[in-house]
Amino acid sequence: MTAPRAIPTIEELGWTPELKEAFKPFALRGLIPARIIAEHRMACDLVCARGEFTAEVSGNFRKAAGSKAGFPAVGDWVALSFDPAARRQTIQALLPRRTRLSRKDPGGEDEQVIAANIDTVFIVIGLDATYNLARVERYLAAACAGGAEAVVILNKADLAADAALKAKEIDALGFGAKALALDSLNMKGYEALAAHIGPARTIVFAGSSGAGKSTIINNLLGRSAQLTGKVREADSKGRHTTTGRRMFVLPGSGALLIDTPGMRGLELWAGEQTVDETFEDIQALAGQCRFDNCSHSNEPSCAVREALASGKLDRAHYGNYLKIRKEAAGLKARMEIAERLKNKTANKRPPEKPKDTFRRGGRL
Repeated sequence: MTAPRAIPTIEELGWTPELKEAFKPFALRGLIPARIIAEHRMACDLVCARGEFTAEVSGNFRKAAGSKAGFPAVGDWVALSFDPAARRQTIQALLPRRTRLSRKDPGGEDEQVIAANIDTVFIVIGLDATYNLARVERYLAAACAGGAEAVVILNKADLAADAALKAKEIDALGFGAKALALDSLNMKGYEALAAHIGPARTIVFAGSSGAGKSTIINNLLGRSAQLTGKVREADSKGRHTTTGRRMFVLPGSGALLIDTPGMRGLELWAGEQTVDETFEDIQALAGQCRFDNCSHSNEPSCAVREALASGKLDRAHYGNYLKIRKEAAGLKARMEIAERLKNKTANKRPPEKPKDTFRRGGRL
C-alpha cells in the first residue's frame, strides 16, 4: 500500500461492529486484526494497528486450510499473532468472508479467490474490437454469485459512437447492474463513477487485458501506481500491466481499491443452483412453467420457450446461461469424482506384511 503515507486505522480499512463481534474469540487469545493488502507466492502483506508488515500463515493454519481458497486473499481479515522482533508476522486464522469475487482456478479444479470482503465489483470492458456481451455476462454472474454489487464500466467511450446502446444492452441482461460510459483519455464520466466510491468501501477492478483498468486506477489515484501497456492496434489485445493483486487507499474518498491482473478466462466457481439464482430473469420465467421440473425442451406450457419464441428472452442470453450452467454441472461432477477417489484412498487398508515363514537358522 503506497498511498496515503500514513498508516490507516482499522476502521478506515473497513473494520465494522460485525467484524469486531466475530473477532472476540481471537482477541481473548491475544491476537490482533489485520487486513490483507497484497499476495505473494508464500506470504502476503497486511496492515494492522501496529503498521504494515509481511506475514505468513502458521503451520496449524496451513494444515487446516484444506484448499487454495482457504488461504488469505487480498481483502481478507485475519487474526495475527504479533511479534515486533520477528522478520515476518504469523497469521493464525481467517475471518469469515462477507463477499468474494472468485473463479475456478485455471490451473486446476479448485476455487481461486480473486478478492474478498468487497462492496462493489467494477467490471471494465473496452469499447473497441474486444467488446463481447457474453464476457460481460460472465463477469456479472461471478460478481453476483459472490454477493457484491456490480457496475460495468464501458471504457474507451471515445472509440465508440454506440456507448449508450451498449449500456442499454447490459441493463437488459437482468443482473441489476449499472453501466457507465467512461472516456479515460479525456477524463469524461468519472463523476458518475465517484458516486459508487466512498470512505472504507472496498472496490475491485476486474476485466480482460487491454480494457484500460490500470489507466482508470492511475486517474483515480492521481499518479502512475500501475504501469500502463499499449494495446496492439491489429487485434485490440492488451498486455498485462498488473502483475499481482494489491489494495490501495484512494486519496480524497478514502475508498479501498483492489486492482487485479487482466484475466484471459473466467469460469465461474458456482453450483447449478447459484447460476440459476444469478440469472434472475430466466429463473423467474422457469417459475411460470407448467411443470416444476421443466427442462425447457419439449414440455407443454413452457414459459421459457414461449419467451424465446416471442423475443421476450434473448436467445444469445439464454444460450450463455446454458453454457455457464453446463460448466457448473461439469465442475460438480469432477469434484464428486475427486472426492470419491480421495475417500477411497483414505479408507484403503495398507497391505498386510508377508508372514515370516523362516526362522533364523532354517525353515519352519
